[in-house]
Amino acid sequence: MLDLAILGFLYEEPLHGYELRVRIARLSGHVRAVSHGTLYPAIRRMEAAGLLVREAQQGAAAAPRHMLSLTEAGRTELFQCLREPAEPFITDENRWFTLLAFLRHLPDPTAQATVLERRLAFLDEPSSYFYDGGGRPLSAENVADPFRSGVLRIARATSQAERAWLEETLKELAPSPSSGSETAHARHD
Repeated sequence: MLDLAILGFLYEEPLHGYELRVRIARLSGHVRAVSHGTLYPAIRRMEAAGLLVREAQQGAAAAPRHMLSLTEAGRTELFQCLREPAEPFITDENRWFTLLAFLRHLPDPTAQATVLERRLAFLDEPSSYFYDGGGRPLSAENVADPFRSGVLRIARATSQAERAWLEETLKELAPSPSSGSETAHARHD
């Protein structure tokens, strides 16, 4: 998740480490705070892999700032991560939101649609937070605990809203009959 966020934000513009950390923290919210001890080793690893470069620039004070930029290899890696995300990016809500934050950068609407179809297929699988003694998923209607029922009702409403958005967006990404391989409403960077 961290690597994708780094690649995605640096695709948008060069940033210094502090600003990158702030943007990643805002994207992930309270769920996964990003510490210096997590971010900077990831930056060094990605720099060593040739995915990004660091350039010293004069700072407002005496100390220089290090601006980070994506390399061509970094752009290729970003597109690969977006085109064929690992399964946790489809099934884990926080990773899914990180993927969605940058999916617009993938220049192929068909590839974007494929990712959305994977998420829709995941949402169509029967699941629950709670199961009966036989391993069958429980619904909000058959849970006596009002708090667990609340969890299930909120999850169902969220899932219904997401399904509706996915279906609407998939229609927008579908090829227009008059444009051949072009898409009707897809936006590109």
